[in-house]
Amino acid sequence: MIIDAHHHLWTADYEWLADPSLAKIRRDYTVDDLRAAIAGTGVERTVLVEAGRCEDAETTEFLRIADETAEIAGVVGWASLTDSDLASTLAGHRAEPGGHLLVGVRDQVQGFPDDHLDRPEVRVGLATIAAAGLVNELVVRTPQLPSVVRAAAELPGSTFVLDHLGKPSIAARDFASWRALIEPVAECPNVVAKLSGLVAEADWAAWTPAELRPYVETAVELFGTNRLMFGSDWPVCEVAASYAEVKNAMVELLGGEPGDVFGSTAISTYHLEHL
Repeated sequence: MIIDAHHHLWTADYEWLADPSLAKIRRDYTVDDLRAAIAGTGVERTVLVEAGRCEDAETTEFLRIADETAEIAGVVGWASLTDSDLASTLAGHRAEPGGHLLVGVRDQVQGFPDDHLDRPEVRVGLATIAAAGLVNELVVRTPQLPSVVRAAAELPGSTFVLDHLGKPSIAARDFASWRALIEPVAECPNVVAKLSGLVAEADWAAWTPAELRPYVETAVELFGTNRLMFGSDWPVCEVAASYAEVKNAMVELLGGEPGDVFGSTAISTYHLEHL
């Protein structure tokens, strides 16, 4: 079973889509669009990830959609890491239709200062998510990677998922500085990384699989395939590539479809053993 561990759904009115450079993806993306995108790719199940609306209502809606959609095996919902009543918020989501499909929580850490994960109230939030048996999903910028290391060390009982390999500046060809920062992250045994979002960090108009190769090969070297997951980052990827192009590029770079990267790591990380 091939699992896409990272995709989104959204409506055209999301605030961040107002950026003029994102006009190509400023439209509604629905389950029907998802089904059309994965058709013929071999992908059978997916993990739906919060899409930056940063409202509890989005998580409620995504859980309902997942409950009605066989292809969606789990939801990484949004919640604020500084929510003083986070435990109740999570319990409320789990009581909603589809609540059993909540597998992780993601806040938009990339929009905060580099030391955001070091804040005491944020650490409490991370611990609360872990205590609820959910994954701490992290979307961070490369300069924030040292704070990921510190959080992972402070909370060894939590599983952290690093989205998009920490968003390396592929278009700027800043490989060396990214590698220096990702190495300590990979040394944390409780961090799993996603091979996702890379085309969006490359030159949208001129990227090639070869341009992504150093990042993918480094990830395999440092994390091992058993701590890596494939994620399309659809429909964000459409700024640069189609769903099939992203998936095919990853197959090319990995020399096939390793069962852990394309399935079993997601199953064990998100507790999708029911599949």
